[in-house]
Amino acid sequence: MVATDGRPAPKGESPAFDLSTYLKERCIQVEAALDLSLPLTYPEKIYEAMRYSLLAGGKRLRPILCLATCELVGGTVEMAMPTACALEMIHTMSLIHDDLPAMDNDDYRRGKLTNHKVYGEDIAILAGDGLLAYAFEYIATQTQDVTAGRVLQVIARLGRAVSASGLVGGQVVDLESEGKPDIQEETLTYIHTHKTGALLEACVVCGGILGGATDSEVERLSRYAQNIGLAFQIVDDILDITATQEELGKTAGKDLLAQKATYPSLWGLEASKAKANELVEAAKAELEPFKEKAQPLNAIADFITTRTH
Repeated sequence: MVATDGRPAPKGESPAFDLSTYLKERCIQVEAALDLSLPLTYPEKIYEAMRYSLLAGGKRLRPILCLATCELVGGTVEMAMPTACALEMIHTMSLIHDDLPAMDNDDYRRGKLTNHKVYGEDIAILAGDGLLAYAFEYIATQTQDVTAGRVLQVIARLGRAVSASGLVGGQVVDLESEGKPDIQEETLTYIHTHKTGALLEACVVCGGILGGATDSEVERLSRYAQNIGLAFQIVDDILDITATQEELGKTAGKDLLAQKATYPSLWGLEASKAKANELVEAAKAELEPFKEKAQPLNAIADFITTRTH
């Protein structure tokens, strides 16, 4: 790996890790795998709607985290790619449903019209349902060179992450909390560790399981993921206030309009930024035993607090 400025590292020194190149290369791999994972077939309308949102771009951070963690513990990209694709299918489902008028009622996602604006609410709901169900089928049928026991663990963890114990539960509390001026930090943290953090944690932990991580390594990876998951959401809250719609790829200022409790509304912008940085440092500390092999995950943790969209 060359240094971030493109020059070779000085003799005897480890090269600096170039996150931009790493993310670009991995994103190309993920995009190609996603395109192949969901061919267009009959009835075409539902597959078109599923593909419309699944292939709408984005950072692909969740599948990349899965791939990076699998490699970290000695696995390969090929072992983790079906699960990485499935994670993006589930994430896409959550975005389609989150954008519906009954939920956040948003018109734009990743710089494009939301699914229900293109295909209607009925097809958007079914497209999300189709992606969710297919994700588990895809892991079970496409994962290669991984023991059945590990695949089963991954399916179980992913099921929990998206259930009422995870993403769905967080969304329910989020909806119940809208417009209430007295939401406490405990409730806000519950919302985000479940609505956003549970799936992010599953991305990291499932990658580790597929690659053969030990129990203690899984625990470390879980703590890393919990910390970056909460940091990710804090930065999202900050960007909703400070970024433009063009930068976000979705409507800016939605949290304020919906009277949602956010970390900046509880702590202020500067304290929120400081908390996000603290969480990232705690996450990186969990990776110290992995040494240089943890460069991608360390760099992704830093990226979370410096991103602008």
